Amino acid sequence: MRQLVPGRDPESHGLDVIQTQLELDAVIRVDETLDRSSISSHIETLGRLSEAVETGAMNSTEMLPEGIVAAADIRIGTGRSRRFVGAEHGAGVSYFYVENLPGEGPGMHWHPYPETWVILEGTAQIVIGDEVFLARAGDTATGPAFTPHCFTNVGDGKLKIIGIHASATIIQTFLDED
Repeated sequence: MRQLVPGRDPESHGLDVIQTQLELDAVIRVDETLDRSSISSHIETLGRLSEAVETGAMNSTEMLPEGIVAAADIRIGTGRSRRFVGAEHGAGVSYFYVENLPGEGPGMHWHPYPETWVILEGTAQIVIGDEVFLARAGDTATGPAFTPHCFTNVGDGKLKIIGIHASATIIQTFLDED
């Protein structure tokens, strides 16, 4: 079992080591029960990019007030999607803001906490466990902790969706789609 190192892992980011260890232990207990040949695990690391990627209108050249996070600072790669890790900003929740083209979406995965999706634009097919739902702009859906889920843009245009993680850190385990 991976142990957190005081003064290095979450402590250096202002997190409570004991609470973080409890969250990590729960993930490891579930992870150890799974068939390792059919899954891959990913635990989001903490830390900010030192430099924003210049890709257009979402970048801000103005100084923002303290507590406001510029989209460019949390952008994923050169795309329009963003990842907000709450622990980096003093927040108890994290989120992904995603813009997907038709047919796009993450593979099946789960978290040790619930995830809530808010559809801002477009149509998503959301799979939670064995259930399949269609969600449209304005709809909200929630998947429980430890339940595999995914979403796919099944519309004709762009899907804009926010995935809210009930955790200050993002912890995901993807199921392989072999």
